[in-house]
Amino acid sequence: MSEPMTVETTKPLLRNRTFDEIAPGDSASLVRIVGEDDIKMFAAVSGDVSPANLDAQFAARAEGGHVVAHGMWTGSLIASLLGTELPGPGTVYVAQEMSFKGSVAPGDTITATVTVKVKQADGHHVILDTECVNQRGETVLSGIATVIAPTEKITMARMAVPDVTLNRHDRYERFIARAKQPPPLTTAVVHPCSEEAILAAIEARDEGLIDPILVGPELKIRDAAEKACVSLKGLRIEATEHSHAAADLAVQLAANGEADALMKGSLHTNELLGAVVAPGSGLRTDRRISHVYVLDVPHYPKPLVVTDAAINIAPTLAQKKDICQNAIDFMHRLGVSQPLVAVLAAVETVDPAMPATLDAAALTVMARRGQITGALVEGPLAFDNAISPDAARIKGIESPVAGKADILLVPDLEAGNMLAKQLIYLGGADAAGLVLGARVPIILTSRADTVKVRLASSALAKLAGVDRPAGFPGE
Repeated sequence: MSEPMTVETTKPLLRNRTFDEIAPGDSASLVRIVGEDDIKMFAAVSGDVSPANLDAQFAARAEGGHVVAHGMWTGSLIASLLGTELPGPGTVYVAQEMSFKGSVAPGDTITATVTVKVKQADGHHVILDTECVNQRGETVLSGIATVIAPTEKITMARMAVPDVTLNRHDRYERFIARAKQPPPLTTAVVHPCSEEAILAAIEARDEGLIDPILVGPELKIRDAAEKACVSLKGLRIEATEHSHAAADLAVQLAANGEADALMKGSLHTNELLGAVVAPGSGLRTDRRISHVYVLDVPHYPKPLVVTDAAINIAPTLAQKKDICQNAIDFMHRLGVSQPLVAVLAAVETVDPAMPATLDAAALTVMARRGQITGALVEGPLAFDNAISPDAARIKGIESPVAGKADILLVPDLEAGNMLAKQLIYLGGADAAGLVLGARVPIILTSRADTVKVRLASSALAKLAGVDRPAGFPGE
């Protein structure tokens, strides 16, 4: 006979009960409080996205009037007891009968209990009654479990519960809701000759965000729509021979007032922006055009703008002033009356050997003297103390911006692009993109964008282009 499995540890222990140790009437219990995050994480793991569990408006029409936990979330408490308590490690789950007696709502306290009913020596089977009750003593689940109990004693360190964080992506919701208010934004979609480009336009149209004008080679546009399985019925198509002509015509439509925004389709960004800034285009202003990423970062409490990460490669101080003002004006239109701008550098002190710190200091002074308006501007700030109150406090930085930035103004395109992509791919951020500084907003979408990001980009363009509060700065 093999020796019992044991381990010396100071951690909490798991100890099983062997078949020979178990007696009818033995029981074990655990208590859990179900929260909204429990329901969402169960949906993420199981793929069960029933509206009864996740959609408050849908659930309000149901009998209980509120979302409920998945039935199998409650059932999983039984599995936890069998695997860790009675019989514990080494148990083989054979069968489970469950009857769901009542719903479980967020905030309910559920006590799960398993009680040994019968032992069967043949095969070391144990049959247990299973029950879950809520804080009012109401049974919400009952059933019978059959397991094969372990025959060897096991004592081992209890494994820590995995540290799982639920990524929240709800920063765009209020923008999209505001932007859905009619009328839709008339938008010239430039060269929508790929499935992704035509879908972006149709999705935004279907959500009431834009009224698209499709500009480009008509046969290619119709072919892309057919491949994407979408109808172009009722849509205006302005036919051109190629992408260059599409960009020129779309810019002309915007300059003539027939379009209130532009949306990039399947052409290079430089090709579109070249037409926008060309002499006589009618869309140039006295501002440098610049790009903003509006990021929904799960672990940051508000939308975060990174600028410029796509257009201006090595901006001068004068160009950074425009980039900064473009972002500030944009945030005003989103309803942020005094954005907090952190001018980033590698360090938070001015160092003559680091030009980015000199520009940051100059921009700070320019804002204090009214050359940049409508925001609190502070720099140089390193990334950590721009977005982390703790980092700013530890470094002794006293600033209304440090740790709370709305806008991150980066030193150059390379720094901005790497920062934004790191937040997207390592930080789980969503990133909607716009070009500002022209007479109309320009929507930049990527083939890798999710539907939500594409819709957010269109919503932000509408708010930036036409949803302007009275007395908006510069008007």
